[in-house]
Amino acid sequence: MSQPDFNAIRTDTPEYEAVASQYRDIEAAYEGASDGAARTEALARWETLRRELGTWSSLVGLRFQQDTRDAERKAALDAMNEVSPKLQELENGLMRKVSTGEHAGELTGTYGNHLLDIWSCAMASYDPAIEQESVEEAKLASSYTELVSSASFEYQGETCNLSQLGKFSQHADREVRYGAAKLRHEWFGANGAELDRIYDELVKLRAKQAEKLGFENYVPLGYKKMGRTDYDQNDVARYRDAIRDVVVPLCTRIRERQRETLGVDKLMAWDESVYDPAGNPKPKGDHDWMIDRAREMFDEMGTELGGFFRMMSEGHFLDLKSREGKAGGGFCTSFPTHGVPYIFANFNGTKGDVQVFTHEMGHAFQNYSSREQATLDYFWPTSEAAEVHSMSLEFLTYPHMDKFFGEDAERFRRLHLTESLTFLPYGVAVDHFQHLVYENPDATPAERLAMWQEMERTYLPHREWGDLERAKAGGFWQGQLHIYHVPFYYIDYTLAQVCAMQFWVKAEKDRPAAMEAYKALCKRGGEAPFQDLVRSAGLISPFDAGCLDDVVAQASKALDL
Repeated sequence: MSQPDFNAIRTDTPEYEAVASQYRDIEAAYEGASDGAARTEALARWETLRRELGTWSSLVGLRFQQDTRDAERKAALDAMNEVSPKLQELENGLMRKVSTGEHAGELTGTYGNHLLDIWSCAMASYDPAIEQESVEEAKLASSYTELVSSASFEYQGETCNLSQLGKFSQHADREVRYGAAKLRHEWFGANGAELDRIYDELVKLRAKQAEKLGFENYVPLGYKKMGRTDYDQNDVARYRDAIRDVVVPLCTRIRERQRETLGVDKLMAWDESVYDPAGNPKPKGDHDWMIDRAREMFDEMGTELGGFFRMMSEGHFLDLKSREGKAGGGFCTSFPTHGVPYIFANFNGTKGDVQVFTHEMGHAFQNYSSREQATLDYFWPTSEAAEVHSMSLEFLTYPHMDKFFGEDAERFRRLHLTESLTFLPYGVAVDHFQHLVYENPDATPAERLAMWQEMERTYLPHREWGDLERAKAGGFWQGQLHIYHVPFYYIDYTLAQVCAMQFWVKAEKDRPAAMEAYKALCKRGGEAPFQDLVRSAGLISPFDAGCLDDVVAQASKALDL
């Protein structure tokens, strides 16, 4: 294919009536088809329409994230949020016709049973009865993004947003770290009432959706929205218990060694991101230098990755610099009409730049590798499976970290492995917290803060907040975008981390074989549920007994714990 260019991608804003007319025509063609070939042709027209709508949605969302201050982009996002529930119902209506009709067997014969499982989740999680709540939910989520993106600080001679302030959390000077933490949590404290209001309204809207759709509470509806088909909340609860019993004690030992290494009497929250008195390793160059190093790295990792990265960088499918008005965080989106993904991140001069970039490259490479899948539903897997590709690439790039960190490369690798372990308890704390919230939707904001405090006592028993009052009162979770935007999208990172660490173990034994297994997994996209996908790559499901024991043992040995 010719070199695509992001700047050349254009989409028209769809008119609802025009889209509805296309759906009526496709449905009529499908129902009036005389044979399987004609039905396939009708479904191909539907696939084209869905890809066009998907590209439009991705562009609108991305452009708002790139500049949350732009009134025109915000208006376009609001307009999309208004019409999206109606478009979802059009899609669900045709899904019902096709999946419950007499020719549904043609689908399973072509795509397997997983497609119908995905559609079942989509149909169960939306009905026109919750249209208004869905619109309000999207608006509230956007207001959270706008509020957090508006934060601005003067610190150490710099003007910083929250992403840029984050670099000081890894500073070698403890007082600098504390100062940055104090500014951050004072901002969240000053905005606590508004953050509480937004989340309280989100929780109640989601509870109302669940009630209207006939669910006991939002938890099972949230699982449907996440497309989970081969495990349930009971499996997740057992997994959280395993993290608590197996990983938390190891992390306690890690934190104690960290305290000794830093030479402090008590490890405080603002010390947790630093494992060496000299500070964490940093990339040796700026944004453009890092792009050059990444090009070298991916070329060395094989023609598929090398060619893909060159296409992404030369086609302007990377937005990595932090700037005023830009939303924080990092993500990967895609434009299904073009078969090309897009990476969004916020470089701030820390080791996290390398981690976030390789992480999002994993998402992007998976999406690009599975672009030939016959249906849009398989372009991406469900989120926990998708995070396997991203987190695994962080580990698979280990041999090339000298390009970014020079003589500090080994120190980076040990630190990355350490943080991969210490992330697991935090990740399950976020998940457990959300279960408590949605099982008790009438809880007050103060009660939710108390819920988070209990999560920290259970999964993060070492954490000490000192005089950071908002965090000490249980408000740390309000900086976690996923909690506001995508309920229950967080345990996914921990499930994927356990799988990614297995890829690391495999690569230490046979790197070429691990890379081939990784690329094969990427090509499968979302054609199967989570546990099927990871087992096809020779990995053990995180829900299987003993999975954590092996991962923890290997990591403990590597870290001399």
